[in-house]
Amino acid sequence: MKRVRCPKCDNYIQFDETKYKEGQSLVFVCDQCKKQFSIRIGKTKLNAGTRREEIIDEKEGTKDWGNVVAIENVFGYKQVLPLHEGDNLIGRRSKGTEVDIPIETNDPSMDRRHCILNVKRNKQGKIIYTLRDNESITGTFVMNDLLGPKDRIRLDEGDIFTLGATTLILRTAEGKESEKE
Repeated sequence: MKRVRCPKCDNYIQFDETKYKEGQSLVFVCDQCKKQFSIRIGKTKLNAGTRREEIIDEKEGTKDWGNVVAIENVFGYKQVLPLHEGDNLIGRRSKGTEVDIPIETNDPSMDRRHCILNVKRNKQGKIIYTLRDNESITGTFVMNDLLGPKDRIRLDEGDIFTLGATTLILRTAEGKESEKE
């Protein structure tokens, strides 16, 4: 059994993928919000602009390092993107551009390599999240304040940052707290 998430209300719909061939398109209607959306059976992740299946599981990465939630807007659907230790390069997903956290969006104001979120443990073992801009054209905003070219800002659970017209929320690791100076 496979699950797909409704791009409007995040309700999960289960189906048996073994009954379908790779490349076949399926159309679903969400039981909760009645939103109609489609997916294509296959091994590759598909374009968010067409509101297709989201493959990343919400729980992935939260126990170790936390994750970033890209909020649904006119450019794309809600995405939960796991973080890893060290520098997490965040940007718009584009073929041929390597980023650690690729956000599927048609937002033209988000750079392909927009900002860097560093995740590390301090000497006391607490996880620290530090955000910096990566010389983006439109800039990186934290709680509506623009980061300067050399600014480094600590983030905590629930902090909101904006890349272009796309809003992201930091979800820290479960059972562990980050430290803010």
